[in-house]
Amino acid sequence: MMWIWGSIAFPFTIAREEALWKDETWRLELLVSGMDPTILNWVRDQKYIFLYGGDDIEWIRKFTNNAKAMASAARIPLEMAYVGKSKKRENVRRAIATINVEKLSYFWEDTSVIWYFWTRLESMLYSKIQLKRADDQDIIMIQIKKLLSYDKDGSWALLCKGSNILTNGHGSTMLQTPADFDLWKEHIPSRGFDLSFKDYHDKLHVAANNCCRFEFPIGAGRIPEGMRCPECHRLMEKHIAFLCCHDKTGLLETY
Repeated sequence: MMWIWGSIAFPFTIAREEALWKDETWRLELLVSGMDPTILNWVRDQKYIFLYGGDDIEWIRKFTNNAKAMASAARIPLEMAYVGKSKKRENVRRAIATINVEKLSYFWEDTSVIWYFWTRLESMLYSKIQLKRADDQDIIMIQIKKLLSYDKDGSWALLCKGSNILTNGHGSTMLQTPADFDLWKEHIPSRGFDLSFKDYHDKLHVAANNCCRFEFPIGAGRIPEGMRCPECHRLMEKHIAFLCCHDKTGLLETY
């Protein structure tokens, strides 16, 4: 509760946790909280905003360049922010260095902010599991599970208009949608940019039929009995994995 809401979560009871979630909606401020005034300024200015993550440098180059070209052609105010990955800190540092040198997008220079972003998302998942909201009826839970799953699989992006989150998806579909701008721009005069982008991307997303996966450390002690896939809503299979990782994945030392 502290990671998600800070001191307003006091007195940290289940009743308080329930009340705080009742007042929340799926919006960009929930994800970035007060950790970045720059992004909050973009929200107030009602700009289009891409949050994106991963550590594939080539994907980052292609995605940011395609997104800039799309924004220029559509004449929309677009900003982009790189939020890294929950793990693989050295890869994230290399990606940040490339983004900085090539001026690809805005990024969090202080990598502890990246750690905080992903820790908050994981805390939201655990909070929802504790409150038994791990099903396909909770919109916020579904979207949190998607982002955490995308992070495990590789690159991803999330598009907002101000506070409103329009859509999110895997790197492949989010890369292709702006690249295919000429194929769906004809719908903008009648449906607007927001719906035109979302409709085209979501069609690609459904066709891709991507799988989701989650990893719960045994020591965390908060492994749910069952989980539904946030994409197809089927009950997911449970497996046991043994991982050897030389990239530290602890808490404060992660970044």
